[in-house]
Amino acid sequence: MSGALSISLSRETLESGSEEERATFGLFAMTANDRLLTAGEDVAHGALRHGPHVAGCPAAEWFVWNWWRLRWEGGSPAEPRAARRWSFAHRMSSIGEGYAWPNVTIQSDGLRSILRSEPSRDPGATAFRHIGAAEHETVPAGSLEAAIDGFVEDVLARLGESRGANLHRLWDDLRAEREDPALARFRRFEARLGCDPDEADEGAILRHLEDAAELGEEALGEIADDAAFAGVAPGAMMSARDIREAAARDGFDADPAGAAALADIAGLPRPGTVEAWRAGYGGARKLRDREGLDGAPISDTRLAELAGATTAAVTQRRRRGGLSFALDGPDGRARVALRSRWKTGRRFALARLIGDRILGAAGDRPAERLFPATRAYSYRQQAQRAFAAELLSPFGAVEDMLEGDYSEDKQTAAARRFDVSPMTIQTQLVNHGRLDRADAPDVAGRGAGWGREMATGT
Repeated sequence: MSGALSISLSRETLESGSEEERATFGLFAMTANDRLLTAGEDVAHGALRHGPHVAGCPAAEWFVWNWWRLRWEGGSPAEPRAARRWSFAHRMSSIGEGYAWPNVTIQSDGLRSILRSEPSRDPGATAFRHIGAAEHETVPAGSLEAAIDGFVEDVLARLGESRGANLHRLWDDLRAEREDPALARFRRFEARLGCDPDEADEGAILRHLEDAAELGEEALGEIADDAAFAGVAPGAMMSARDIREAAARDGFDADPAGAAALADIAGLPRPGTVEAWRAGYGGARKLRDREGLDGAPISDTRLAELAGATTAAVTQRRRRGGLSFALDGPDGRARVALRSRWKTGRRFALARLIGDRILGAAGDRPAERLFPATRAYSYRQQAQRAFAAELLSPFGAVEDMLEGDYSEDKQTAAARRFDVSPMTIQTQLVNHGRLDRADAPDVAGRGAGWGREMATGT
């Protein structure tokens, strides 16, 4: 993964249309990691091209207006109405203005940007048929920022001072927001909640931002990601008070000082420097090696010990819905609340929380009291899931047990042996290239960020 992203617009002649269209008309192309994302067939001329001919001004306005969401918002929400709104902010095909825009979707995991290029959904309805790419491409988030900035500046230069007044205004506003730390913090959180600029209730967002002093800035962002995934309005997102009450009502006592740690083991990758699943896998491998677990299943009691919790946290169901989390108290103690109705789900969630502490320490994450395991697509959550999958069902042992037979019956037997869900076994096989995502029904359809990017189970 080279991490390079480019967005270019050639200079072409357009004989009709507005001044803005004629000034910014050209062939639009996007390349990520040396792979062209916008290639397609010009149907009228029967020729393959690097991209469609479009006016750059509408694209630049789309990039600027949706900048905060493109940079910070994760994958498509599960709630249908929220998913439809998400599409307008993340799918370039929604730009409109009569052009055949690339069928490219852009989203974030917080540290990196994920670009997915798909074939035209209705090839017969357009003069340009997009080919799409077999795999999504991932680049550092800073590369997306730089590519958008360069593209917008190029379009503005072609427009000059006398044209494109709306784009000039939007660009000036965005630059001012990015340069103001307090406003940038507000916009970032607003975007992670799945909202356009100034769409959400300002008071609700400010109240949530105040919770950062208690919960931690990064943990708060993870809660916002989960709210957006579930289609929860900003005013209904869990507050610090809600989390304290849930911990007291649904949680179990835990001792963070007694939880597993890897501070004495060098070599854990820093978040963002490798794929999330690799970061989680590597952390779990080191912990299993240090604890002498080999390829054996982990009992409920041993798992609870690694979390500094009691076995009851796994075997007893208290929490119904909401989040799984650990909340450290001011007295050095903690409460652990696990949401799943199934014991395999609670085991997986507790393993995620073990991984969250370990991987956070590896990345020098700022001190925080809340450790959430959510349903969202962030890098942190993906790494947690991969950590939990490898800790509970180590791939080497799973591979030995399956002996090359990846049938549903053998996967189910492996899931029973390691006391995990069948989805966990499937995702291990996808992550390690033994199954294609399309052949893994529990994993297929999850979108960019799944398969080799995510191991799951809740």
